Amino acid sequence: MARPAVSYRALALGADERAVGVIAGVYALLPLFAAVPLGRRTDRGRCAPLLPAGVVLIAAGCALSGTAGSLPWMAVWSGVMGLGHLAFVIGAQSIVARRSAPAEQDRDFGHFTIGASLGQMAGPVAAGLLVDGGPAGGGLGPTSALALLAAAAVAACSLTSLWRIEAPPGPARARPATVPVHRILRTRGVPAGIFTSLAVLSATDVLTAYLPVVGEHRGIAPATVGLLLSLRAAATIACRLVMTPMIRLAGRTALLTGTCALGGLLCAGVALPVPVWALAVMLAALGFCLGVGQPLSMTTVVRAAPDDARSTALALRLTGNRLGQVAAPASAGLIAGTAGPAAPFTMLGALLLAAAAVGARRRPPDPEQGTSPDPVRPRRAAARR
Repeated sequence: MARPAVSYRALALGADERAVGVIAGVYALLPLFAAVPLGRRTDRGRCAPLLPAGVVLIAAGCALSGTAGSLPWMAVWSGVMGLGHLAFVIGAQSIVARRSAPAEQDRDFGHFTIGASLGQMAGPVAAGLLVDGGPAGGGLGPTSALALLAAAAVAACSLTSLWRIEAPPGPARARPATVPVHRILRTRGVPAGIFTSLAVLSATDVLTAYLPVVGEHRGIAPATVGLLLSLRAAATIACRLVMTPMIRLAGRTALLTGTCALGGLLCAGVALPVPVWALAVMLAALGFCLGVGQPLSMTTVVRAAPDDARSTALALRLTGNRLGQVAAPASAGLIAGTAGPAAPFTMLGALLLAAAAVGARRRPPDPEQGTSPDPVRPRRAAARR
């Protein structure tokens, strides 16, 4: 709900395409420096304390963005929002990793990301209705501020679900030796998982931040833009509901590579001046393709990383995500400022195609299947023997 509302709020304060890109990039700047220390802390202790801390920062960032009166302050509060999101996600993903058996990780991470997609489906619709529902001639300023304050209230409501989310700590254990970051990054499968996640999240993030800008240039109402973004999120949910059968049918590597490649072509297609109905079809297909990358990259990184450094590995994955969220919007802003607001989607298409190439070349290990990450191939090999 907050991300498109931030873009509309920035436009109301006089931002151009470059400024929108900078503000969207600052959202990921603070997490670049905080991810690994938070991951180390989670590896050594409990995950649950990060969740309420993250919620408080998210709610504060939304509320203060709604009351900000200048673009620099919009950027500052966007950074606070991003830091809160990082803290929440590290804690939540670590809980899922700790509570999931290896055979259940794809399913459980898929279900976890369905929660995020539900928010991405409902949030843009609510934001679009609030931004578009103000008095005629009132401008984007008051309505975008209202949308951000509403987003802060919704975020604060999630505190009610965080009681006893993690069991009380048991007897104190000896701290495991700290695994160096360079060793984690050199583990086969981890770099490919990080880059795939970076590409997929960059595409999702820039799409959310720049579709409102494209809508303004093409005369698409904010409420319609919100519906388009929600359609993309609904397709992502549909993808994750059928994740397990798709993995059984195609294999993890083929599924991840194929969806990244098709997503790259669809993302570049968004740059074309097509009618709204065609844009809706492309965004639905793109949302389905993008739904594969996040849960499977989580599983790839968790399985490849050492057991006592899983939270740190997930934090490194999130650092890669945030690096993409800093670089992609900033690059998108530069491209949009020179080549038009739809041009960044061509850049994102190239990034997704690069992720598909990396995924096809690098095959991460699977502890359950030996060296193959594809659960279908060992059975075929056994049948041939």
